[in-house]
Amino acid sequence: MTASRVRRALAWVRWYVRELTDESAYDRYVEHARKNHPGVLVLSRRDFERMRTDRQESDPRQGFRCC
Repeated sequence: MTASRVRRALAWVRWYVRELTDESAYDRYVEHARKNHPGVLVLSRRDFERMRTDRQESDPRQGFRCC
């Protein structure tokens, strides 16, 4: 297997894991915000994650909480 095939395979695995774990949600948010709302300030990753966590905890349909 050539080095380029290995790199492509690893890039695909990285993409798949990021999508599976929803780690890429911030990247999708930034892309959407810049494309559809160009004048709006984009949240930092920290603020985005806090907003997302608050939303999930306030809406029981967004997943489950253990406690």
